[in-house]
Amino acid sequence: MADYYLLKTEPSEYSFADLQRDKATVWDGVSNPVALRNMREMKPGAQLIIYETAAQKSAVGTAKVISVDISDPKKPQIKIQAGEALSKPVSLAEIKANKLFADSPLVRQGRLSVVPLTAAQYLALTTG
Repeated sequence: MADYYLLKTEPSEYSFADLQRDKATVWDGVSNPVALRNMREMKPGAQLIIYETAAQKSAVGTAKVISVDISDPKKPQIKIQAGEALSKPVSLAEIKANKLFADSPLVRQGRLSVVPLTAAQYLALTTG
């Protein structure tokens, strides 16, 4: 079980700015079996990186898990709370160039929308 995850979002559908405006939201709508398994493993207090796809392709902010409802394992409901914007977005190219991410599903499984991170990976993304 990881204490850190990266959540991908399509900014035209729900951006990090939307999360900051709303302060909290339920993260759902995930259908990939591996991403769903990662969501079911989340615990309240887990630290999150929000990554915007599309043209941005960058880690842009932080959040944390407030609550986890896995009563329907095929549709876990993860409530998250907005954190802070990263001091500077971390692009996918920068992530791929960082040896800490060489074995990460973020790099190896590009379409995976919920990715576990190590503490070192989380720190690398949050400290730029």
